[in-house]
Amino acid sequence: MNKFKPTETPVKEVPLKAKKKAKPNKALRFATGIINGAFLSKENALAQVPFIFFIVFLCMLYISNSYYAEGMVRDINKTTNELKELRSEYITTKSDLMHASKQSEVAVIATAIGIEESTTPPSKIVVNNN
Repeated sequence: MNKFKPTETPVKEVPLKAKKKAKPNKALRFATGIINGAFLSKENALAQVPFIFFIVFLCMLYISNSYYAEGMVRDINKTTNELKELRSEYITTKSDLMHASKQSEVAVIATAIGIEESTTPPSKIVVNNN
């Protein structure tokens, strides 16, 4: 006799999620490789030598630039102080000249030499063109 076999309803098995091992990201692996020196022991260490020289060159350039900047700051401060000194000397000299060129001071110096100050007012000279 033909009978249907009872069908079993398949039970879906829910697979348990396997815990993934947390792989460190690329940057962390790279940094760890640099710190422990593993990057030097690999076969491609020779391929990284130009990059290392480039980094060393940039460091030297950075250091020299900082020395140059410090020297420029020293020069600017020196020039600023010199400018202040020259400005004060200029003002002092200008003040002395103004004091020495006053009419009363010129009269004192002129009498010491033997020159007397004129007491008559200046007169007008008229020329006739005939």
